Amino acid sequence: MIRTASVSESALDVTGHMDAVAHAQQGASALFVGTVRDNDPDAVGRVVELEYSAHPDAEAVLAELAAAVDADGLRIAVSHRVGSLGIGDAAIVCAVSSVHRAEAFDVCRALVESVKAELPVWKKQIEADGSYGWVGLGRLA
Repeated sequence: MIRTASVSESALDVTGHMDAVAHAQQGASALFVGTVRDNDPDAVGRVVELEYSAHPDAEAVLAELAAAVDADGLRIAVSHRVGSLGIGDAAIVCAVSSVHRAEAFDVCRALVESVKAELPVWKKQIEADGSYGWVGLGRLA
């Protein structure tokens, strides 16, 4: 059961995602929180900010990605942030609960990997010297 699948400019609520998948029948919850870090292999210098932009259909795509891994007995909450994010801000939160831990872990990881590969969200990485690059496209300024 998909409890949440959202793309938002608001800060992501990790506790809210865990609350969304909590249920008396669930014996396991797996949580992934992807945060903005101050470094990247493609960056020449220190990363100070990320700017995420999304296609207008990104939230619908996120719901489809969640539906693709959904199964009986699961509860899923996943969100991706857009806009300007600072170091330490959560860019993605994915929580999955199930009766047993293995399924919760496996589904959480599969969903995060599909979001990274398929969600139409783009990341502009800004470095301390003001230069920036679009991740996957290289350094532009």
